[in-house]
Amino acid sequence: MSALRYEEIAVGLDYDTPGITIGEHHVLGFAGLTGDFYELHVDDDYARSIGYPGRVAHGLLGLALADGLKNRAGVRLAAIVSLGWRWTFTGPILIGDRIAARIRVVAKRETKKPDRGIVTIEVTLTNQRGEVVQQGENDMMVWRRPTA
Repeated sequence: MSALRYEEIAVGLDYDTPGITIGEHHVLGFAGLTGDFYELHVDDDYARSIGYPGRVAHGLLGLALADGLKNRAGVRLAAIVSLGWRWTFTGPILIGDRIAARIRVVAKRETKKPDRGIVTIEVTLTNQRGEVVQQGENDMMVWRRPTA
């Protein structure tokens, strides 16, 4: 499967990613990687004491997994680099949740360089119950087709 270049990407293109089930190893590994051992993420009793059914995955873990899921989707964009994210955390991701993303191209624009363009995608991350847990937009620089 080849990645779609700027000219092949239409505003309105939408597709789903595969899913991933969040395990304790994801949460503890992310805590170790980032140093974020906030009780909400590592202590079930604390999480329950503030109204959650158990530990909640780090919000940034959800964003990182959304980016990884995007790169495993059946549709691939010929990305060069991510230029930025505008992101909101709308619900908890719990250990045992299965998350997946819906991706939709919402904008594109040319750049000064003829070999690349900018594409904005909307990413909606949902759990196995169809609840939106995170959402936002990602601006990506993508390759254009070579000019003759």
